[in-house]
Amino acid sequence: QVQLVESGGGLVQPGGSLRLSCAASGIIFSINGMGWYRQATGKQRELVAVITSGGATNYGDSVKGRFTISRDNAKNTVYLQMNSLKPEDTAVYYCNTDVRYVHYRWGTFGSWGQGTQVTVSS
Repeated sequence: QVQLVESGGGLVQPGGSLRLSCAASGIIFSINGMGWYRQATGKQRELVAVITSGGATNYGDSVKGRFTISRDNAKNTVYLQMNSLKPEDTAVYYCNTDVRYVHYRWGTFGSWGQGTQVTVSS
């Protein structure tokens, strides 16, 4: 049974930083691509960042240069370091346990976490 525990969300002022964590169990973590997605109120879920099993990364255009995804296979955990946060980054952030590049786009094939709320506001 796959279990994901996301943490690290909260309220932060514009320009601030947060680090999200997603701890996974019940999967062979090291062989899967992992991803962070977000969904703002009234909008579709969108890709934030993905990291392959080999450590290659890909980012959504709106977060490039500000966010960094990383993984620790020994801890079965994927991280999202978010810097220079903007109000438009406000959303519920989710991780996915199996992200792959298929048919020229990133697709999600694994389980979703429960989400963690990030609010950027002064």
